[in-house]
Amino acid sequence: MAQVRYDEATRIYPGTDIAAVDRLDLDIADGEFLVVVGPSGSGKSTALRMLAGLEFIDNGSIHIGERDVTLVPPKERDIAMVFQNYALYPQMSVAANMGFALKQQGIPKEERQRRVAEAARILDLEPYLERKPKNLSGGQRQRVAMGRAIVREPQVFLMDEPLSNLDAKLRVQTRTQLADLQADLGVTTVYVTHDQVEAMTLGDRVAVLESGKLQQCASPREMYSRPANRFVAGFIGSPAMNLLEVDGGDGSGVALGSMTVPLDGEVGRSVGAHPSVTLGVRPEHLALVPSDGDRTLPGRVSVVEDLGSEAFVHIDVEHRGETTQIVVRGEGESDVRRDDNVAIGLGGPIHLFGPGGERLN
Repeated sequence: MAQVRYDEATRIYPGTDIAAVDRLDLDIADGEFLVVVGPSGSGKSTALRMLAGLEFIDNGSIHIGERDVTLVPPKERDIAMVFQNYALYPQMSVAANMGFALKQQGIPKEERQRRVAEAARILDLEPYLERKPKNLSGGQRQRVAMGRAIVREPQVFLMDEPLSNLDAKLRVQTRTQLADLQADLGVTTVYVTHDQVEAMTLGDRVAVLESGKLQQCASPREMYSRPANRFVAGFIGSPAMNLLEVDGGDGSGVALGSMTVPLDGEVGRSVGAHPSVTLGVRPEHLALVPSDGDRTLPGRVSVVEDLGSEAFVHIDVEHRGETTQIVVRGEGESDVRRDDNVAIGLGGPIHLFGPGGERLN
C-alpha cells in the first residue's frame, strides 16, 4: 500500500494548446478510496492513465509512496488496473485468467494457486474457477477482472469505470461489494466514473474535474453540503441543485421571484458587492406550503415524478420577468398534480456564488 501524489501534473495532447489535465495537485492517502468524477471530456480518465504510466506527463510529477514515478514504465509502478472492458482471455478458464499476469512475472505455480484461491474466496468465485468467460454473467466477469488485479497484490488499484457495462440493478449490487472489498483489502484505490451517484456512495473522498482542472476534493458529505463553486453545486446531487441568477441589491436579502430570502452579516456584504449572484437551493430544502406573502413563491406544477417513497415536483415560477423551473422534493404518495397552483417555502440552507462561480457563503 502507498500514498499517491499528483504535483502540478499536466497533460497536453499534441495538436492543441489546451491541457487535458491542467496542473493537477492531489494527495491520496495510504489505503484511501478516492473517486474521480466529472462530465465527459473533463480529464478524469487521462488523470488515471497518467498515474498508470499510459499517458506522458508534460509538466509536474506523480509520486507513489516515496518514489517519483513520472518517468517509470507502467510495469514497474506496482499498480493494477480494472477497465470498463473486462478484457478476459476467452480461451482461458477463470483461474487461468486471474493467474496469467503472475505467470508472466515468473511467480512459482504454488504461489499463483494460493493467490488465485484467496482472490476467488474474497470475490465468491470459487464455484466458477474452471469455467470460461462466455459461461459467466456480466457481474461475474467483472469480478474476475477485479480478481486478476487483486492477485497481483499491488500498491495501488486503478479502476476506470469498471461498472459501466452492467445493468442498473447489478451495478448497485456490485458497487456495494466493491466498497466492502476495498475496505477489507485496505489498498489505495483511484476510481474513475462519470456517475456522481456512484462517486458519492463509494468514495472516502470525491475529486471533481472539469475541463482538466480540479474543482473540489472533499468527503461526499462536505461536497454535498458545501460545494466549492457553482459547477460542483450543479453537478453533485440528483436531482440537481436549483440554481438561479438573482440581483445582489444592498445585501440585506435577495429576491427569488416574489419571495425575499434575507441575508445578514458578512454574507450580505459579499452579495451586495456584486450586481448579480447565483442563488442555489437543493430540492429537499424547499417545501410546498400555504401561501404567505413575500415569504413564499407562487408557481404552477408542470411535472410530478412520483418515486413512491418521495416525489420530485417541477414547478414553473416567475422570476426576473421570465418563467423558470424549480424542483421541490415532496413526500411520497403526494396528492399534487400537474397544473396545480402551489406555494414554495424555503426550509433549509441556501448557497450563494459570485459572478465567477466562487462560493460566497
